[in-house]
Amino acid sequence: MKTEEARGMTPDQLNDELAKLKKEQFNLRFQKATGQLEKTARVRQVRRDIARIKTIAAERAAGKKA
Repeated sequence: MKTEEARGMTPDQLNDELAKLKKEQFNLRFQKATGQLEKTARVRQVRRDIARIKTIAAERAAGKKA
């Protein structure tokens, strides 16, 4: 997900996307623990997407809307 895409989302869409990413992160951690994880780079990608969404949500809560 790109930053521009996330900035174009409504707060509800951001929350839905965040929930989806957290679920995926859980599944990836579970796959890693059981030795079934194939795409190891996806862990980093999901973690950064979560951080990106949280940052945008925090900016909006602070009133920046940049």
